[in-house]
Amino acid sequence: MDPIRVPPEMFRFTSGDRAGLYISILQGFGEANERLETALSLTDVRARLRSVGWLEALEDEELTKALEQLRDWNLVDVVQNHSENYRTADEYERRNLQYSLTRQGEAAFAGVVHAMGVLAATGALQTAVLDAIADRLGDLARELETGTDRRIFSTVVELEAHLEALRGNTKQFNGELQRLLRADGANITTFHEVKASTVAYLQEFLTNLEHRAHTIAVRIQRVEEHGVGLMQQRALTGADLPRLAGTDPGPAWLEHRRAKWEGLRAWFLPIDDSTPRVEQLHIVARKAIIALLQVLDRITESRRRASSAVTDFRELARWFTVIPAHDDLHRLWSTVFGLSSARHAHLAHADPELISSTSSWADVPPVEVSPLLRTSGRTERFSRTGKVRDVAAVRAARAEQARAERAELEAAWDLLDTGGRISLSSFGALDHGVFERLLDLLGRALGTAPGHGGTRRSTTSDGRIEILLRPPRDGATATLTTPRGYFHGPDYNVEIRAAGQQHMRKAAGGRR
Repeated sequence: MDPIRVPPEMFRFTSGDRAGLYISILQGFGEANERLETALSLTDVRARLRSVGWLEALEDEELTKALEQLRDWNLVDVVQNHSENYRTADEYERRNLQYSLTRQGEAAFAGVVHAMGVLAATGALQTAVLDAIADRLGDLARELETGTDRRIFSTVVELEAHLEALRGNTKQFNGELQRLLRADGANITTFHEVKASTVAYLQEFLTNLEHRAHTIAVRIQRVEEHGVGLMQQRALTGADLPRLAGTDPGPAWLEHRRAKWEGLRAWFLPIDDSTPRVEQLHIVARKAIIALLQVLDRITESRRRASSAVTDFRELARWFTVIPAHDDLHRLWSTVFGLSSARHAHLAHADPELISSTSSWADVPPVEVSPLLRTSGRTERFSRTGKVRDVAAVRAARAEQARAERAELEAAWDLLDTGGRISLSSFGALDHGVFERLLDLLGRALGTAPGHGGTRRSTTSDGRIEILLRPPRDGATATLTTPRGYFHGPDYNVEIRAAGQQHMRKAAGGRR
């Protein structure tokens, strides 16, 4: 890209003692051009000055001199009007010369207007602009299929306008955002509110940003399927450009459209597979949110503090000036800065009589300093070892309890040993502890799959007791009585024995 070169005299009218008059004259020409008045006489220029707010009295000579100066800067052109009929020489002198803006003058005034607009405008990240770009791209794809050249031209113009709005607003908002991050507001409350509202604004903008960017990229590809060159050529036909200067404006117009389309792709679908600018905007917005939140935290933390370090030191200096006693000054110094004597200076050797009090500390053996002195400010204190507790009685009590529980368990199994097949109702009344053992065996047996003839078999967790459970043949119901209530259930055929007992009985019978 070639560097921008501005004619040196182009913006000279904005400085100097008569800058206000020069700008007002150009502003008057600008308003006249909006009303299709391209040439103004001296009287017309004076009238336009009053319309733009110039109220100072001006002689014709002074106004003419100002117009001549603008002409020297190539901002205003002077022509003679031969189409009028002049009745007097004075009328000829006043109306013969007409002034109009040159191309450079139009550009200079447009630059000033744009600069003032940028100063007055506020940047924004508008999701509505992204939606408008996506809508125009969708319209453009449809117009390339069934639309007219003029409709394609108007859609291209609208698309470029939205893209330019996105670029301009983004640049300006980013600049304002960076200035906000560097700003130190005098009013802390207002500063806090502005930063908080900016964080909320950025968070709202980032919502669905990736979805919108993806939609735009897909529609760019859809337009390119029809051919970008064909689209731009049809838009040129629909533009119907005039040839006022004798040259064909088409090539320059097409080159401008190609640059605009490349800018659109750079934002949403780069050709070189680089990161789209809209994703960079996403990253910048997230970083800005983090930075703003950090600034808000610092502001909140600073407001919580009653005073700053500077204020504390000034107050301390004031105290030093009002305390009269020398000892009190030393005590204040030690209290504030903690520069008192070392805490281990009071420690002595195990046998202080062996060390003379007049000996230098460099010549005497070192004194052991406790590590706790640094962390807790005190030294260890050694005392007698605590008495070990005698647990022989506890062990004996626990062994006796274990034997009693074992005897109780053996007694329960002895009571539940059926010696063969019996019905569940044969147990009749049971102690509650024995009933709980029986209930546990029944639960284990019912939790297994039935074997041949519906028999269920299970053992205790230690494998010592085995239960065989067979369904009742007549559907009878058993009722068991315990000290805490009654148990009702099917009258199963139950056989409880020591595990392997039946096998040993069969082996003994075989030997007989």
